[in-house]
Amino acid sequence: MMKNFSSSPLHSNNQTPNHIRERNNRKYSLLSTVLLRFSLRGYGFCMATLFLFCFGSLFYQLNGAPPKILLDIRQYLGESTYLDDHRPPAPRVLPFPSQVVYNRVGKCGSRTVVILLRLLAEKNQFNLVSADIHNKTRLTKHEQVDLMKNISNFPQPFLYTRHVHFLNFTRFKLEQPVYINIIRDPISRFLSNYFFRRFGDWRGEQNHLIRTPGMKDDERYLDINVCILENYPECSNPRVFYIIPYFCGQHPQCREPGVWALERAKQNVLENYLLVGILEELEDVLLLLERLLPHYFSGVLNIYKSPDYRKLGNMTGTVRKHMPSLEALQVLYHRMRYEYEFYNFIREQFHLMKKKIGLKSVSQPPAYSPDFLRELALRTPEPLEEDEELDTELDDANAWLVHP
Repeated sequence: MMKNFSSSPLHSNNQTPNHIRERNNRKYSLLSTVLLRFSLRGYGFCMATLFLFCFGSLFYQLNGAPPKILLDIRQYLGESTYLDDHRPPAPRVLPFPSQVVYNRVGKCGSRTVVILLRLLAEKNQFNLVSADIHNKTRLTKHEQVDLMKNISNFPQPFLYTRHVHFLNFTRFKLEQPVYINIIRDPISRFLSNYFFRRFGDWRGEQNHLIRTPGMKDDERYLDINVCILENYPECSNPRVFYIIPYFCGQHPQCREPGVWALERAKQNVLENYLLVGILEELEDVLLLLERLLPHYFSGVLNIYKSPDYRKLGNMTGTVRKHMPSLEALQVLYHRMRYEYEFYNFIREQFHLMKKKIGLKSVSQPPAYSPDFLRELALRTPEPLEEDEELDTELDDANAWLVHP
């Protein structure tokens, strides 16, 4: 009887390992194929994602804003994320510039600007530091360092204002702040100071006696023509060399009338001052400050033109003010020739800035007669000034001066 080996258990056991091995090989081959396909797809997906990211970044930079689809996705997912809700609050982004110094020149509308700044500091949330020191514009080296370090440590953004000559922060390895200032016609400034020291203003008939108690009657009632023509110290150099040192700086030579101080003052204006305006065009000065420093001066013109603020200017007219003779003006103008060269330089720079911003200058020297100007000066309203100072607002001294 023949045995069927194909159906015997022994034969069946001998063939089973081969079948199992082949079956396992097929499974491994299939799994490798699947993994290879998955790896290629994953690689392609990663490369496509990277390409889209790079393309989106390029589109963002060229367009200046994220694509609308990204904004829509963010809006759909919600503006807030877990990190936004749980991370510490972001530090305050400081405006630029965040350090501004207004080394205000005496008799040049500083009272007007300081009052505006007090209102703006509350409105626009910046720190206004106004020094009460009025009669110390020149400092020793140690005083300069102490003051500049104190200024640098004020909480930012800040605006510091004081009657002080230009301070060079970089000389002492400190960060240089941005400077601003306002000047006026030199003779107009001089006349305002001369009569205010003697007779005060309408804010109080006796305030000049409190301010200058040691002034004798002979000096108080000294005719301004005599003061100028007879070369009294108050009406001569270096006393009338007043504006340039505010921009020249603390160097001793800055107080000597001459070309050196003049050129250094010009250089400092070009390198360190964002704006130097002229009081005769105060509204344009405020407008430019609002354009250039919006985080400080936003809304300043609305405040300045408000009826309530305008009422404050009615009590600042100088008492007993009158104009010198044309001969005295001619002599005074010659003594102030460097001051006028600097004033004209600032005037040109200011008008150039107005042109760049897009403001048309309408200030032209009027051809007024001397008699008319005398009447005009007596009724011209003045901007508010510091208690120890007062401003009058004349249109343009060049229109009524006779050049030597």
